[in-house]
Amino acid sequence: MSLPLEGLSAVVTGAGRGLGRAEALELARLGAAVVVNDYGQPGRDGSGEASAAPAEEVAAEIRKAGGTALAHVGDVADFQQARALVELAIEEFGKLDILVNNAGILRDRMVFSMTEDEWDSVIRVHLKGHFNTTHFASAHWRERSKASGAPVYGRIVNTSSEAFLAGSAGQPNYAAAKGGIVGLTTSTALALAKYGVTANAICPRARTRMTEDVFPDASDGGLDPLAPEHVAPLVGYLASPAAARVNGQLLVVHGGMVAIVERPCVQAQFDSKQETFTYDELDAVLTQHYADTKGETFAATEVLGLKRQ
Repeated sequence: MSLPLEGLSAVVTGAGRGLGRAEALELARLGAAVVVNDYGQPGRDGSGEASAAPAEEVAAEIRKAGGTALAHVGDVADFQQARALVELAIEEFGKLDILVNNAGILRDRMVFSMTEDEWDSVIRVHLKGHFNTTHFASAHWRERSKASGAPVYGRIVNTSSEAFLAGSAGQPNYAAAKGGIVGLTTSTALALAKYGVTANAICPRARTRMTEDVFPDASDGGLDPLAPEHVAPLVGYLASPAAARVNGQLLVVHGGMVAIVERPCVQAQFDSKQETFTYDELDAVLTQHYADTKGETFAATEVLGLKRQ
């Protein structure tokens, strides 16, 4: 019996540790040949010297289990290094089929204290990093589709966050980047659908190097409810042929739970009684509306059981 991803190749960014590592291992377990990308810097804020060790260790782990993998040490937020990453997969495996974007850093601070560099660096790694790899992968799929005159196989799984959904007071840069990733994902999904490619985003809740001080350990001797291994199977599914009809979606995943997030919907609508609204009319209808609802505008977070920060 063949494996779901047998004969397919994948790139996983930020795969030296945490979520990316679990995702790379899962894709390999399902049969994919994997390029394990990680810049290898020790600090979760992107500090420290780059190192090949994290990516190479995960690639070696995959090979030891009988899979196919190679390591790539590079900064996906650098346009040319992202190009080299995608080209490596194509050169080694003949084509690229799956792209999982996971690389990121944290530089947390309240918006009134945040520096320009703290803002730029997080947007750069998360949002630009997702764009860079998506750009080169999508160009590859478009060229293949045009050459064959038919759709090709392509899967993109991007990593957003509940910080985008519920807000996170001390992470304006991170929340903005993760919201941008959702916009990038839905735009990409529409642009690439005719070529046979899907693009989806996940909001994983997991205890990793980036979140170890946010989520206390609650493993109780068994599998940690917030272990990255709870997230990896969804990534494997979204990367598979079974998910052909799943496109442009946002899914929250953690601890044995998957929630499909509905696109924003209209909560209420008010129409002016004349050609355009006046200040007094807006004051009357909107002030009363928010008084009636007590300003409760986080309905989606209530459904998902998310914790407001």
